[in-house]
Amino acid sequence: MKYEFVDLKRQYKELDNEIREAMQAVFRHGQYILGPEVKALEEQLAQFVGVKHCIGCSSGTDALLIALMALDLSEGDEVITSPFSFIATAEVIALLGLRPVFVDIDPETYNLNPDLLESAISPRTRVIMPVSLFGQCSDMDRINASALARGITVIEDAAQSFGATYKGRPSCGLSRIGCTSFFPSKPLGCYGDGGAIFCNEDALAARLRQISVHGQDRRYHHPILGINGRLDTLQAAVLLAKLRIFPQELKARARVSRCYAERLAGVAKTPTVASFNTSTYAQYTIETENRDALHEKLREDGIPTAIHYPVPLHLQPVFSALKSTEGSFPVAEQAARKVLSLPMHAYLSEADVAEIAGAVSTAVVVCA
Repeated sequence: MKYEFVDLKRQYKELDNEIREAMQAVFRHGQYILGPEVKALEEQLAQFVGVKHCIGCSSGTDALLIALMALDLSEGDEVITSPFSFIATAEVIALLGLRPVFVDIDPETYNLNPDLLESAISPRTRVIMPVSLFGQCSDMDRINASALARGITVIEDAAQSFGATYKGRPSCGLSRIGCTSFFPSKPLGCYGDGGAIFCNEDALAARLRQISVHGQDRRYHHPILGINGRLDTLQAAVLLAKLRIFPQELKARARVSRCYAERLAGVAKTPTVASFNTSTYAQYTIETENRDALHEKLREDGIPTAIHYPVPLHLQPVFSALKSTEGSFPVAEQAARKVLSLPMHAYLSEADVAEIAGAVSTAVVVCA
């Protein structure tokens, strides 16, 4: 296949020497768990986001789980989130015996619609967890204002938006707690699972870090329950190497998105980025009729695509006890039927985008 959906091999060629040296340094010192690269990465990431604390984690999922565990929530407490996201967002809520409460999404940004938030808040609401989907942030000021008035904590699920900005402020630093993922296909990804948590409160940061190491405050002393949620040193080394070129890659991704938008105007609905946002374009996601047929036709033409996400969370079998039915969240359900993500990475040329967009244009006509 000529095109990669995310071309990690091409990126590695650009960073071959740096990544090899970074990993060799870990092999030489042998501190594979919580080695010096982890601390160095946490410091650089905190500086990048503009917050006091960053805690490296074993995955973006564990980042969200640890964040919720740090809040002393009780079984049955409610966490408001989006129904249009990867399962991890609601999964961590349910794993702790909490109740996910879904709020439908904005049809343009695919993020939680703040106009619908007030009606979803109840006396049991303890957390709002907006998802910064496809690379741009939710309308965090409006969400924070609703939460602050009621003493509710906001956790930004920024698994796809690390590197984006909201009103000039970096994603992951927009609420009490920000969580992100370094899954390999993310705009900043490692070579395995990884994630991070961000906050400004000293006591909260200490608790988050303690939970990530089995609740331990000193060796073999565990005042609270925790998990094995540490970011390993080799992944931190890889991320340190990648972080150096991350700003340039974000600019390249923005260039690719502009090329797509120009080529696909009038062909399909292309991403809308809110005027106060910048996007990492973690995915370049179009919306079209006959999505499934288009997906298959492009596969036949050698163009890899992905569907994020074909079944919204409220209709997943695991959440059947919530008794949501089809039609409960119509915008999310429409998006699930129509969205299709195209190849997106920093190493696509204008010629590449022209060829992919041309194939999409042709396929849209064939599949109509």
